[in-house]
Amino acid sequence: MRNVFDKMVWILVFIVPVLSMGLLAQEWATGTIEPLMTAPVGETDVVLGKFLGSMLFFIVLLLPTLLYVLVLRFYSDVDYGPIFSGYLGILLVGALFLSIGLFCSSLTRSQVIAAVAAAAILFVITIAPYALQEQASTLSGFWREAVDQGVYNRYVVFSRGTIDTGDVVFFVVVTAVFLFFTTKVLESRRWK
Repeated sequence: MRNVFDKMVWILVFIVPVLSMGLLAQEWATGTIEPLMTAPVGETDVVLGKFLGSMLFFIVLLLPTLLYVLVLRFYSDVDYGPIFSGYLGILLVGALFLSIGLFCSSLTRSQVIAAVAAAAILFVITIAPYALQEQASTLSGFWREAVDQGVYNRYVVFSRGTIDTGDVVFFVVVTAVFLFFTTKVLESRRWK
């Protein structure tokens, strides 16, 4: 399962922007944001509703991967600890990526621009640090620390079967920050 979990992160960098590109951008483009924002709900409720709905859809997309676990269980003894931690890590990465995608979707009316912006941010925080990891010994202290904070470096601990509270806090806090930014974008657009 470790190989499956490791490859999922790379796939999510390209899949999640497509999943999240229309969350708010389509509302802006079609004009349905006005009824949504005049309903008796706040911006925070709208953002959390969009985020939780997309997380539920993401979980539904992960469900078929449980067939791998069933096949492994059928052919051998399975240690469920690393599998549980791998799925927890994928859920945390998915939540972070969806919050970034939702934020990018709130900035524009174009779904394509939202998807490209989200993919660019995900590339910078996931693929670029991984690619620079080999040159980490030649980098200065600040840049070495920045490379170590990449999403893949934080996630790989989960795929190995370990749940580090520091990494859990990292994913939860960064997800919450992007959801907060999205709420602020909606608040600023309400008054325009």
